[in-house]
Amino acid sequence: MDLDIRRAVLHNISGNNKDQLKDTMVDAIQDGQEKMLPGLGVLLEVIWNQSDAAFRDQMIEKLEQGVQTPAR
Repeated sequence: MDLDIRRAVLHNISGNNKDQLKDTMVDAIQDGQEKMLPGLGVLLEVIWNQSDAAFRDQMIEKLEQGVQTPAR
């Protein structure tokens, strides 16, 4: 079975407004289920592709800080 996760995730959020997109991300993170990780990866990819170099650097700095902090 060939599952195109990118296409499915993008189809599911297509046309969503800012509040709906925020709710999607917050719900996926708070839910903490492993099955949500691929979808969050697709959303991260969209953000990365829409960002300039300065914002990408900020994201990487935050990521570095986050992985240096003990898990909660």
